[in-house]
Amino acid sequence: MPRYLTEPPYTHGTPAKTGILLLNLGTPDAPTKQALKPYLKQFLSDPRVVEIPRALWWLILNGVILRIRPKKSAAKYASIWTEAGSPLRFHTEKQAKLLKGWLGERIKTPFVVDYAMRYGNPSVDDALQRLAEQGCERILAIPMYPQFAASSSASALDAVYQVLLTRRNQPALRTLRHYHDDPGYIAALASNVNAYWQQHGRPDVLMMSFHGVPRYTLDKGDPYHCECHKTGRLLAEALGLSKTQYQITFQSRFGRAEWIKPYTAASATELGKAKTRRVDVVCPGFVADCLETLEEIAMEVKQDFLNAGGGEFHYIPALNEHPDWISALGELSLANLGGWVSSDYNGALATQQAVTSRTLALALGAKQ
Repeated sequence: MPRYLTEPPYTHGTPAKTGILLLNLGTPDAPTKQALKPYLKQFLSDPRVVEIPRALWWLILNGVILRIRPKKSAAKYASIWTEAGSPLRFHTEKQAKLLKGWLGERIKTPFVVDYAMRYGNPSVDDALQRLAEQGCERILAIPMYPQFAASSSASALDAVYQVLLTRRNQPALRTLRHYHDDPGYIAALASNVNAYWQQHGRPDVLMMSFHGVPRYTLDKGDPYHCECHKTGRLLAEALGLSKTQYQITFQSRFGRAEWIKPYTAASATELGKAKTRRVDVVCPGFVADCLETLEEIAMEVKQDFLNAGGGEFHYIPALNEHPDWISALGELSLANLGGWVSSDYNGALATQQAVTSRTLALALGAKQ
């Protein structure tokens, strides 16, 4: 097998483009047991996600989990699947299109916006191939996780690096590490919550639920826990909440190991037992609605709260296509594209220079 993939055809004189690649977690192709098995296998085989010794984990994953979990997960996905397919894929694709439009009003140099999923489709391999075929010599990779974690942000970038290992003609690469305290992102979160409250009223308690990670990752130096708390504090300040009016919790615990606490489900149950009149839940770590928000929070955690004796439970949708979020994402992109894009691009001059360059290249023996 060749060490490097075949490069796409190159035509001399073609202006170089800049690519912006949005990276999200992933989704199965369909809400079925057959589609869930390869998706879960790819996801749970990632050593960034599960740090158990490989040989032991291989036996657990293939001998137990992949025999049981696909059917259960398929049922969960089926409960949130839409005519447009996976909510996560739908929203991420829409965000990419809106970002392209936002940037197109501000920069004139040639650029491309695309998206990929760390697990499932569209894959990182395919997205990078598309960018290469479109002549992108510079790529800004943006993991769509506001808070950095080795199991999310780092894993997404691992996938990019792994693909570039197979490229003979590698593009220049920039990455966005995190944006947990970015003023635009915080303002977008606050705007989204306030808009919901203006329509539905305010709760007694706002629960900010972030995806959980095993406790040992914090002990080993992962900054995720601290970044979630900073996001929560900044959002509470933007909303004018006192410390008694909000809670920061962590969801999606998997396995028997201790994860960072407090757990969202347990906290919701306690609020229910306390006969809390109304609880609202927002998930600042998810910029697009997905299984973890639409099924786990809006259905499972809601039922935990109600069964424990609570009053009203409201899930506040993720940022999705909120215009303030698209603006914040655009500003983050521009801040990391410095020197690569410009609003002063002269298309006519660039075309003339391209023709000259191609003429010279052909004169020197280039084939195209």
